[in-house]
Amino acid sequence: MALRVAAATYKRADLLFKDIERLKHIAESVGPIQILYGGKAHPHDAGGKALIQRVIQAADGLKNEIKILYLENYNMALAKLITSGVDLWLNTPQRPQEASGTSGMKAALNGVPSLSVLDGWWVEGCVEDVTGWAIGYDSKISDDDSAAESASLYDKLERKIIPMFYRAPQAYAEVMRFAIALNASFFNTHRMLSQYKANAYYPKTLIKKAQEV
Repeated sequence: MALRVAAATYKRADLLFKDIERLKHIAESVGPIQILYGGKAHPHDAGGKALIQRVIQAADGLKNEIKILYLENYNMALAKLITSGVDLWLNTPQRPQEASGTSGMKAALNGVPSLSVLDGWWVEGCVEDVTGWAIGYDSKISDDDSAAESASLYDKLERKIIPMFYRAPQAYAEVMRFAIALNASFFNTHRMLSQYKANAYYPKTLIKKAQEV
């Protein structure tokens, strides 16, 4: 199973390594995992660069148990390949800092389900066990809940996602199809522009409707 993780500081890319032994146990006992990281830090973003260093150090320490690759010089060409080529889109932002989450939407267009913290678009897009899976349990929590979120992340990988991927591939394919049927059909530019047109550019129509009510 190939997972993709983003690199911006608020994305907490190292949340996956909060319990190294648990992660190793999952890979050894449930099924092999391959993890792809992508993204750049701004030259003046010391926190972002430090995060990338932590990820690379963790990858080096796990090289005998889990395949982890950090993609250098991340660009649109790589993004196009990843959003259509991985098995799961892993997203671990610190709530409520996720402005939207368009990379996860692009993945959904290609039938890639998400495992994500309930923030940004995933608050609306997540139908548990149907379009993907939620990390954590309450989208309204905005404090640092990393301990509970990492536990939830490991639980979903160990008990639901990886077993389904390896032992029930047809069921996993069904989740992929629903990611397209439900998420991709709504989280797209056509729907967005039609809403902008109706709500922003033609407010008289909305005023008239409100007056009719």
